[in-house]
Amino acid sequence: MASVVCNSSSSTTTTTLKTPFTSLGSTPKPSQLFLHGKRNKTFKVSCKVINNNGNQDETNSVDRRNVLLGLGGLYGVANAIPLAASATPIPSPDLKTCGRATISDGPLVPYSCCPPPMPTNFDTIPYYKFPSMTKLRIRTPAHAVDEEYIAKYNLAISRMRDLDKTEPLNPLGFKQQANIHCAYCNGAYIIGGKELQVHNSWLFFPFHRWYLYFYERILGKLIDDPTFALPYWNWDHPKGMRLPPMFDREGSSLYDERRNQQVRNGTVLDLGSFGDKVETTQLQLMSNNLTLMYRQMVTNAPCPLLFFGAPYVLGNNVEAPGTIETIPHIPVHIWAGTVRGSKFPNGDVSYGEDMGNFYSAGLDPVFYCHHGNVDRMWNEWKAIGGKRRDISEKDWLNSEFFFYDEHKNPYRVKVRDCLDTKKMGYDYAPMPTPWRNFKPKSKASVGKVNTSTLPPANEVFPLAKMDKTISFAINRPASSRTQQEKNEQEEMLTFNNIRYDNRGYIRFDVFLNVDNNVNANELDKAEFAGSYTSLPHVHRAGENDHIAKVNFQLAITELLEDIGLEDEDTIAVTLVPKKGGEGISIENVEIKLVDC
Repeated sequence: MASVVCNSSSSTTTTTLKTPFTSLGSTPKPSQLFLHGKRNKTFKVSCKVINNNGNQDETNSVDRRNVLLGLGGLYGVANAIPLAASATPIPSPDLKTCGRATISDGPLVPYSCCPPPMPTNFDTIPYYKFPSMTKLRIRTPAHAVDEEYIAKYNLAISRMRDLDKTEPLNPLGFKQQANIHCAYCNGAYIIGGKELQVHNSWLFFPFHRWYLYFYERILGKLIDDPTFALPYWNWDHPKGMRLPPMFDREGSSLYDERRNQQVRNGTVLDLGSFGDKVETTQLQLMSNNLTLMYRQMVTNAPCPLLFFGAPYVLGNNVEAPGTIETIPHIPVHIWAGTVRGSKFPNGDVSYGEDMGNFYSAGLDPVFYCHHGNVDRMWNEWKAIGGKRRDISEKDWLNSEFFFYDEHKNPYRVKVRDCLDTKKMGYDYAPMPTPWRNFKPKSKASVGKVNTSTLPPANEVFPLAKMDKTISFAINRPASSRTQQEKNEQEEMLTFNNIRYDNRGYIRFDVFLNVDNNVNANELDKAEFAGSYTSLPHVHRAGENDHIAKVNFQLAITELLEDIGLEDEDTIAVTLVPKKGGEGISIENVEIKLVDC
């Protein structure tokens, strides 16, 4: 058994998350990543660098208990390994360890994502302290801003873009800021033979929170307005389920020519987008969106590590993103990016730029608006209550990043200092959250599916490819559980060792108590359990390994109550491939009870 201690940012409330696990060859399951106990191992970091001439060099091997996550490409990985209970000061990765990033499913990025020269003596760089403030910066929903705000925002971005022309190595410039995301997410830095990837783990939320924090302060500095705040794309509310109009004005600094033209002119956003248009009504699409939000924020995220994602452990190639990172974070990127394989006016082939590929996402101003709402979901999730609270694992809290502030001063920052947005000097203007009361009530089927007519899970798995809708029967570890038992343990439907080529879009849906005739375009049904989706990306692999290895968990306690299956020993599960199913394999599936 393994345990994780969880606490809220305002009080020290402790719970224990225990997860049974078994061996999966030499690759740990996400359940093995629920770390506990003392860490006393040190490790060596050896970085291979692709220099400007294309050659690779071996750089210094550094004995470290933790590795800094640095500015742009100058970073290591915190929490990527078992850490000591008391971490020592973290040395800086050498500047030359930043190499060329790779376009997912494509060639090397045609320019360097590495940051400007870093200070020579990293030991003198202080930890960031929040400046004094007299007024909170308030982030407002993008669809509700006025013309005065839009003019101010355009001016700030315009001045940031101007720095690219006058001072291309200025860390406050538009491209330099975008390069931070490129380097972190597209393999510019190698640790232990593995590419660093801050997505698909518990690093996702804190990294992007700090990233937007400094980006916002830089914009304020450029227009001499310390109260300036980024807007948030309120896609979790029907009023915000379209591209915010201020980003759709050609010729403005907020417009991006490399954005999918199909999302313009008030097109309704698909929070489950997988690259193909869903043939349904706008009303049904909005209903699907609210259902997805309810499932990702409430049903499937009762435990901290389900929401945040699993710990990032060096040498482990299994990815385990949190619920919101999977959906709607990734689908919004896909929806706004150009169609992969299409051609730009100059003849270049699209790899999903800008939003649809991590290396270029920061080049679209709407990226920061999108992540403003992702960040807001962190606050909204904790406000739901129950066991929804920040992780208290020291490995997570002591993870570090490195950024330049608005004065071009370098600072180190810790995860533990970004748990409370008000202490960071900003907050979100309140907006209704209709998804909180959007639990699906109507059912896609009448009565219970006869599980005796379905093949058992052990005859379906291992599954070589998900090229069609697949239904199977699976046994539960316990039935007719009391409310106290449900409060103590969550019932998890777990798909182990999902494998697919991470250079393409992936999406499949999961339903309970339906057969393979289910209408998978109507997600606002009680039987809909959740979805898995993936954006092309570089992950912790080596030797040109593009095969992602993922464990996918769905919390189904609430679902079983809603569709009346609490007393059943065996239930029906149906998988519906939406994108890339022919390339998806799954080793096995199980249902288990987990303390959270």
